[in-house]
Amino acid sequence: MVSVGSFAQDLIASQAPSDKRLREIRDIKVTRTLKTDLQNPASDIYTDWRNDYVSAVTGHVPANFKVDLRGFCMPTPSRIVTSKFGPRWHRLHAGLDIKVYIGDTIRAAFDGKVRLTKHERRGYGYHIVIRHPNGLETLYGHLSKILVSPDQIVKAGDIIGLGGNTGRSYGAHLHFETRLLGQPINPAFMFDFEKQDVTADFYVCKNQAMTKGEKDEMDIIQMEREVSLREGSILVSTGIPEVAANNESEENADAKATAASSKNGKSSSKNRATASVHKVKSGDTLSGIAQKYGTTVRKLCKANNIKKDAILSLGQKIKIS
Repeated sequence: MVSVGSFAQDLIASQAPSDKRLREIRDIKVTRTLKTDLQNPASDIYTDWRNDYVSAVTGHVPANFKVDLRGFCMPTPSRIVTSKFGPRWHRLHAGLDIKVYIGDTIRAAFDGKVRLTKHERRGYGYHIVIRHPNGLETLYGHLSKILVSPDQIVKAGDIIGLGGNTGRSYGAHLHFETRLLGQPINPAFMFDFEKQDVTADFYVCKNQAMTKGEKDEMDIIQMEREVSLREGSILVSTGIPEVAANNESEENADAKATAASSKNGKSSSKNRATASVHKVKSGDTLSGIAQKYGTTVRKLCKANNIKKDAILSLGQKIKIS
Protein backbone atom coordinates (compact mmCIF):
# COMPACT_ATOMS: atom_id res chain seq x y z
CA MET A 1 0.00 0.00 0.00
CA VAL A 2 2.85 2.34 0.83
CA SER A 3 4.56 1.57 -2.48
CA VAL A 4 1.33 2.17 -4.44
CA GLY A 5 0.79 5.49 -2.66
CA SER A 6 4.34 6.60 -3.38
CA PHE A 7 3.98 5.61 -7.04
CA ALA A 8 0.74 7.59 -7.36
CA GLN A 9 2.33 10.65 -5.78
CA ASP A 10 5.33 10.37 -8.09
CA LEU A 11 2.99 10.09 -11.10
CA ILE A 12 1.03 13.16 -10.07
CA ALA A 13 4.22 15.07 -9.44
CA SER A 14 5.61 14.14 -12.85
CA GLN A 15 2.42 15.26 -14.58
CA ALA A 16 2.07 18.55 -12.72
CA PRO A 17 4.49 20.58 -14.86
CA SER A 18 2.85 19.21 -18.02
CA ASP A 19 -0.63 20.15 -16.77
CA LYS A 20 0.63 23.61 -15.89
CA ARG A 21 2.05 24.09 -19.37
CA LEU A 22 -1.23 22.94 -20.93
CA ARG A 23 -3.12 25.46 -18.82
CA GLU A 24 -0.72 28.19 -19.86
CA ILE A 25 -1.12 27.27 -23.54
CA ARG A 26 -4.89 27.19 -23.16
CA ASP A 27 -4.91 30.60 -21.45
CA ILE A 28 -2.73 32.05 -24.21
CA LYS A 29 -5.11 30.70 -26.87
CA VAL A 30 -8.14 32.13 -25.08
CA THR A 31 -6.40 35.49 -24.67
CA ARG A 32 -5.38 35.60 -28.33
CA THR A 33 -8.88 34.64 -29.47
CA LEU A 34 -10.43 37.34 -27.29
CA LYS A 35 -7.93 39.92 -28.49
CA THR A 36 -8.62 39.02 -32.12
CA ASP A 37 -12.39 39.31 -31.59
CA LEU A 38 -12.01 42.75 -30.06
CA GLN A 39 -9.60 43.95 -32.72
CA ASN A 40 -12.15 43.01 -35.41
CA PRO A 41 -15.46 42.72 -33.56
CA ALA A 42 -18.28 40.98 -35.44
CA SER A 43 -16.14 40.70 -38.57
CA ASP A 44 -18.52 37.99 -39.82
CA ILE A 45 -21.22 40.67 -40.09
CA TYR A 46 -19.47 43.94 -40.86
CA THR A 47 -17.29 44.31 -43.93
CA ASP A 48 -15.81 47.71 -43.10
CA TRP A 49 -14.57 49.91 -40.29
CA ARG A 50 -15.20 53.65 -40.53
CA ASN A 51 -14.77 56.39 -37.96
CA ASP A 52 -16.84 59.12 -39.62
CA TYR A 53 -20.61 58.63 -39.15
CA VAL A 54 -22.95 56.60 -36.94
CA SER A 55 -24.63 54.75 -39.82
CA ALA A 56 -21.50 54.45 -41.98
CA VAL A 57 -21.45 50.64 -42.02
CA THR A 58 -21.76 47.85 -44.60
CA GLY A 59 -22.24 44.12 -44.25
CA HIS A 60 -24.87 41.41 -43.94
CA VAL A 61 -26.87 39.96 -41.06
CA PRO A 62 -28.66 36.62 -41.58
CA ALA A 63 -32.29 36.11 -40.64
CA ASN A 64 -32.98 34.94 -37.07
CA PHE A 65 -29.69 36.36 -35.85
CA LYS A 66 -28.97 35.73 -32.17
CA VAL A 67 -27.39 38.55 -30.14
CA ASP A 68 -25.51 37.35 -27.04
CA LEU A 69 -26.35 39.66 -24.14
CA ARG A 70 -24.25 37.86 -21.54
CA GLY A 71 -21.25 39.66 -20.09
CA PHE A 72 -23.13 42.96 -20.11
CA CYS A 73 -22.82 46.03 -17.92
CA MET A 74 -25.56 48.62 -17.53
CA PRO A 75 -24.20 51.90 -18.94
CA THR A 76 -25.54 53.83 -15.94
CA PRO A 77 -27.03 52.86 -12.56
CA SER A 78 -29.93 55.25 -13.23
CA ARG A 79 -33.32 53.51 -13.41
CA ILE A 80 -35.31 56.44 -14.81
CA VAL A 81 -36.27 56.37 -18.51
CA THR A 82 -37.40 59.86 -19.51
CA SER A 83 -38.12 59.17 -23.20
CA LYS A 84 -38.81 55.88 -24.99
CA PHE A 85 -37.95 54.55 -28.45
CA GLY A 86 -40.33 55.55 -31.23
CA PRO A 87 -41.92 58.57 -32.97
CA ARG A 88 -41.20 61.90 -31.30
CA TRP A 89 -41.57 65.43 -32.67
CA HIS A 90 -42.32 64.12 -36.19
CA ARG A 91 -39.16 62.02 -36.34
CA LEU A 92 -37.80 58.73 -35.04
CA HIS A 93 -36.31 58.76 -31.56
CA ALA A 94 -33.95 55.85 -32.13
CA GLY A 95 -32.99 55.11 -28.52
CA LEU A 96 -33.83 55.54 -24.84
CA ASP A 97 -33.20 58.67 -22.81
CA ILE A 98 -31.97 57.82 -19.32
CA LYS A 99 -31.88 60.43 -16.58
CA VAL A 100 -28.33 61.21 -15.52
CA TYR A 101 -26.62 64.32 -14.20
CA ILE A 102 -23.73 66.20 -15.73
CA GLY A 103 -20.54 64.41 -14.73
CA ASP A 104 -22.18 61.04 -13.98
CA THR A 105 -20.11 58.01 -15.01
CA ILE A 106 -21.09 56.30 -18.26
CA ARG A 107 -19.78 52.78 -18.90
CA ALA A 108 -19.43 50.47 -21.90
CA ALA A 109 -22.32 47.99 -22.13
CA PHE A 110 -20.18 45.13 -23.53
CA ASP A 111 -16.60 44.38 -24.48
CA GLY A 112 -15.82 46.01 -27.79
CA LYS A 113 -13.88 48.48 -29.87
CA VAL A 114 -14.63 52.19 -30.09
CA ARG A 115 -15.60 53.00 -33.67
CA LEU A 116 -16.56 56.63 -33.34
CA THR A 117 -16.16 59.61 -31.02
CA LYS A 118 -17.62 62.83 -32.31
CA HIS A 119 -19.45 66.06 -31.54
CA GLU A 120 -22.65 67.21 -33.26
CA ARG A 121 -23.88 70.62 -32.22
CA ARG A 122 -27.45 69.97 -33.39
CA GLY A 123 -27.54 66.22 -32.91
CA TYR A 124 -26.03 63.76 -30.46
CA GLY A 125 -23.67 66.33 -28.95
CA TYR A 126 -20.55 64.54 -27.70
CA HIS A 127 -21.20 60.88 -28.49
CA ILE A 128 -19.51 57.49 -28.70
CA VAL A 129 -20.23 54.42 -30.83
CA ILE A 130 -18.78 51.04 -29.80
CA ARG A 131 -18.89 47.89 -31.93
CA HIS A 132 -19.20 44.62 -30.02
CA PRO A 133 -18.39 40.98 -30.90
CA ASN A 134 -22.09 40.08 -30.47
CA GLY A 135 -22.94 42.17 -33.55
CA LEU A 136 -24.42 45.17 -31.79
CA GLU A 137 -23.17 48.72 -31.88
CA THR A 138 -24.09 50.84 -28.87
CA LEU A 139 -24.31 54.63 -28.96
CA TYR A 140 -23.95 56.97 -25.98
CA GLY A 141 -25.08 60.53 -26.68
CA HIS A 142 -25.21 64.05 -25.15
CA LEU A 143 -22.11 63.45 -23.04
CA SER A 144 -20.24 66.26 -21.33
CA LYS A 145 -16.90 64.54 -21.85
CA ILE A 146 -15.51 61.66 -23.92
CA LEU A 147 -12.86 59.55 -22.19
CA VAL A 148 -12.01 57.10 -24.99
CA SER A 149 -10.60 57.36 -28.51
CA PRO A 150 -11.48 55.75 -31.86
CA ASP A 151 -10.03 52.23 -32.29
CA GLN A 152 -9.59 51.85 -28.53
CA ILE A 153 -10.53 48.46 -27.07
CA VAL A 154 -12.79 48.59 -24.02
CA LYS A 155 -14.22 46.00 -21.66
CA ALA A 156 -17.76 45.88 -20.31
CA GLY A 157 -17.97 48.30 -17.41
CA ASP A 158 -15.05 50.50 -18.49
CA ILE A 159 -15.70 54.21 -18.02
CA ILE A 160 -16.05 55.77 -21.46
CA GLY A 161 -17.53 59.19 -20.77
CA LEU A 162 -19.44 61.51 -18.46
CA GLY A 163 -23.14 62.36 -18.54
CA GLY A 164 -24.06 65.71 -20.02
CA ASN A 165 -26.45 67.98 -21.86
CA THR A 166 -24.70 68.64 -25.18
CA GLY A 167 -26.14 68.74 -28.69
CA ARG A 168 -29.89 68.71 -29.27
CA SER A 169 -30.76 68.18 -25.65
CA TYR A 170 -33.07 69.94 -23.20
CA GLY A 171 -31.75 68.57 -19.94
CA ALA A 172 -28.96 66.32 -18.71
CA HIS A 173 -29.52 62.72 -19.81
CA LEU A 174 -27.91 59.78 -21.58
CA HIS A 175 -29.24 58.96 -25.03
CA PHE A 176 -28.60 55.23 -25.44
CA GLU A 177 -29.01 53.34 -28.72
CA THR A 178 -28.55 49.73 -29.78
CA ARG A 179 -27.97 49.19 -33.51
CA LEU A 180 -27.39 46.16 -35.70
CA LEU A 181 -25.71 46.95 -39.03
CA GLY A 182 -26.81 50.56 -38.65
CA GLN A 183 -30.43 49.58 -37.97
CA PRO A 184 -31.79 50.95 -34.66
CA ILE A 185 -33.43 48.40 -32.37
CA ASN A 186 -35.41 49.38 -29.31
CA PRO A 187 -32.92 49.06 -26.40
CA ALA A 188 -35.84 48.18 -24.11
CA PHE A 189 -36.03 44.79 -25.85
CA MET A 190 -32.59 44.03 -24.41
CA PHE A 191 -31.96 46.36 -21.45
CA ASP A 192 -34.29 46.81 -18.48
CA PHE A 193 -33.00 49.96 -16.81
CA GLU A 194 -35.60 49.83 -14.04
CA LYS A 195 -34.36 46.39 -12.98
CA GLN A 196 -30.75 47.13 -13.99
CA ASP A 197 -30.56 43.90 -15.95
CA VAL A 198 -30.81 42.52 -19.48
CA THR A 199 -34.13 41.00 -20.51
CA ALA A 200 -32.59 37.61 -21.40
CA ASP A 201 -29.29 35.93 -22.20
CA PHE A 202 -29.99 36.30 -25.92
CA TYR A 203 -32.04 38.53 -28.19
CA VAL A 204 -33.14 36.98 -31.49
CA CYS A 205 -33.88 39.17 -34.51
CA LYS A 206 -36.63 37.15 -36.16
CA ASN A 207 -37.09 39.02 -39.39
CA GLN A 208 -35.68 39.03 -42.89
CA ALA A 209 -31.98 38.97 -43.63
CA MET A 210 -30.48 42.44 -43.66
CA THR A 211 -27.88 43.76 -46.05
CA LYS A 212 -26.34 47.20 -46.09
CA GLY A 213 -24.05 48.64 -48.73
CA GLU A 214 -23.80 51.10 -51.57
CA LYS A 215 -26.16 49.11 -53.80
CA ASP A 216 -28.82 48.59 -51.13
CA GLU A 217 -30.47 52.00 -50.87
CA MET A 218 -34.01 52.86 -49.84
CA ASP A 219 -35.85 55.94 -48.65
CA ILE A 220 -34.37 56.81 -45.24
CA ILE A 221 -37.62 58.50 -44.17
CA GLN A 222 -39.59 55.39 -45.10
CA MET A 223 -37.14 53.17 -43.20
CA GLU A 224 -37.39 55.29 -40.07
CA ARG A 225 -41.18 55.42 -40.26
CA GLU A 226 -41.46 51.64 -40.52
CA VAL A 227 -39.01 51.12 -37.66
CA SER A 228 -41.12 53.41 -35.48
CA LEU A 229 -44.23 51.37 -36.31
CA ARG A 230 -42.53 47.99 -35.89
CA GLU A 231 -40.24 48.50 -32.92
CA GLY A 232 -37.31 46.12 -32.84
CA SER A 233 -37.95 44.59 -36.25
CA ILE A 234 -35.08 44.18 -38.68
CA LEU A 235 -35.65 45.71 -42.08
CA VAL A 236 -33.40 46.32 -45.06
CA SER A 237 -31.03 49.10 -44.05
CA THR A 238 -30.89 52.41 -45.79
CA GLY A 239 -27.30 52.43 -47.03
CA ILE A 240 -27.50 56.24 -47.08
CA PRO A 241 -25.01 57.99 -44.75
CA GLU A 242 -26.75 60.22 -42.21
CA VAL A 243 -25.09 63.40 -43.40
CA ALA A 244 -25.85 62.64 -47.05
CA ALA A 245 -29.50 62.10 -46.22
CA ASN A 246 -29.77 65.13 -43.96
CA ASN A 247 -27.98 67.41 -46.40
CA GLU A 248 -30.06 66.51 -49.43
CA SER A 249 -31.48 69.84 -50.57
CA GLU A 250 -35.17 70.53 -50.90
CA GLU A 251 -34.49 71.65 -54.47
CA ASN A 252 -33.18 68.19 -55.38
CA ALA A 253 -36.12 66.49 -53.72
CA ASP A 254 -38.57 68.79 -55.48
CA ALA A 255 -36.80 68.28 -58.80
CA LYS A 256 -37.17 64.52 -58.44
CA ALA A 257 -40.85 64.84 -57.59
CA THR A 258 -41.48 67.25 -60.48
CA ALA A 259 -39.73 64.96 -62.97
CA ALA A 260 -41.69 61.97 -61.75
CA SER A 261 -44.98 63.85 -61.86
CA SER A 262 -44.37 65.06 -65.42
CA LYS A 263 -43.77 61.48 -66.48
CA ASN A 264 -47.22 60.54 -65.27
CA GLY A 265 -48.83 63.89 -65.92
CA LYS A 266 -52.28 62.70 -66.91
CA SER A 267 -52.83 60.42 -63.95
CA SER A 268 -51.32 62.95 -61.54
CA SER A 269 -53.59 65.75 -62.76
CA LYS A 270 -56.59 63.48 -62.39
CA ASN A 271 -55.59 62.53 -58.85
CA ARG A 272 -55.10 66.15 -57.86
CA ALA A 273 -58.46 67.13 -59.30
CA THR A 274 -60.36 64.39 -57.50
CA ALA A 275 -58.62 64.51 -54.10
CA SER A 276 -57.72 67.35 -51.76
CA VAL A 277 -56.71 65.09 -48.85
CA HIS A 278 -54.65 61.90 -48.87
CA LYS A 279 -55.04 59.31 -46.11
CA VAL A 280 -51.68 57.74 -45.31
CA LYS A 281 -51.40 54.01 -46.00
CA SER A 282 -48.65 51.50 -45.27
CA GLY A 283 -45.62 52.27 -47.41
CA ASP A 284 -46.52 55.90 -48.12
CA THR A 285 -43.82 58.56 -48.12
CA LEU A 286 -43.99 62.29 -48.75
CA SER A 287 -42.09 61.88 -52.02
CA GLY A 288 -44.46 59.12 -53.12
CA ILE A 289 -47.55 61.18 -52.26
CA ALA A 290 -46.12 64.19 -54.07
CA GLN A 291 -45.51 62.08 -57.17
CA LYS A 292 -49.01 60.61 -57.05
CA TYR A 293 -50.75 63.98 -56.96
CA GLY A 294 -48.36 65.90 -59.22
CA THR A 295 -47.01 68.21 -56.54
CA THR A 296 -43.77 68.58 -54.58
CA VAL A 297 -42.57 67.64 -51.13
CA ARG A 298 -41.97 71.31 -50.32
CA LYS A 299 -45.60 72.20 -51.10
CA LEU A 300 -46.91 69.28 -49.05
CA CYS A 301 -44.77 70.31 -46.10
CA LYS A 302 -45.98 73.91 -46.33
CA ALA A 303 -49.65 72.92 -46.64
CA ASN A 304 -49.46 70.51 -43.67
CA ASN A 305 -46.99 72.46 -41.54
CA ILE A 306 -44.58 69.54 -41.33
CA LYS A 307 -40.90 69.00 -42.09
CA LYS A 308 -39.59 67.04 -45.07
CA ASP A 309 -38.27 64.33 -42.73
CA ALA A 310 -41.56 64.01 -40.82
CA ILE A 311 -42.61 60.47 -39.88
CA LEU A 312 -46.03 59.69 -41.34
CA SER A 313 -48.57 57.76 -39.29
CA LEU A 314 -51.07 55.26 -40.63
CA GLY A 315 -54.39 57.04 -41.23
CA GLN A 316 -52.83 60.51 -41.10
CA LYS A 317 -54.53 62.98 -43.45
CA ILE A 318 -52.22 64.95 -45.77
CA LYS A 319 -53.58 68.05 -47.50
CA ILE A 320 -52.74 68.17 -51.19
CA SER A 321 -51.63 71.53 -52.59
